[in-house]
Amino acid sequence: MTEDPKAFQLFTEIGIIDQLAGNAFERALPAGMTRAQFTVLHHLHRRAAPSQSPAALADAIQVSRATMTSTLGRLAARGLVAIDPDPADGRGKQVRLTAAGEAMRRDCIAAVAPLLPLVGTALAPTELDQALALLRALRTALDAARD
Repeated sequence: MTEDPKAFQLFTEIGIIDQLAGNAFERALPAGMTRAQFTVLHHLHRRAAPSQSPAALADAIQVSRATMTSTLGRLAARGLVAIDPDPADGRGKQVRLTAAGEAMRRDCIAAVAPLLPLVGTALAPTELDQALALLRALRTALDAARD
């Protein structure tokens, strides 16, 4: 049996880690929150722009527009995001994080905090720094190669 290419092995490990971490993350989130909803809140928090169109959010998070519309509807119903008319295009919409959305993002991070020491049991601080640098470089390359 031949060994899979190293790059494929890397993607396999990342996929398994995503499954394990994602499931633990979602179980730890506050009641009613999903990983998809947190992803939107976190993305809006990290962006320098105060708002973004639903289509741009769908593209950034790499989900269908229908999926993003559904997720945004759930977040807006809870007051975690506001969906406003786009002042530059009357037909468009702009999504922004509300104060309640910022608070929920903080609550989510606090809820998953007990999971974070697991990283320290697997990696020394210098290894964590190296892993972050390598993963950021890979993410940057993959992001640049998107359609």
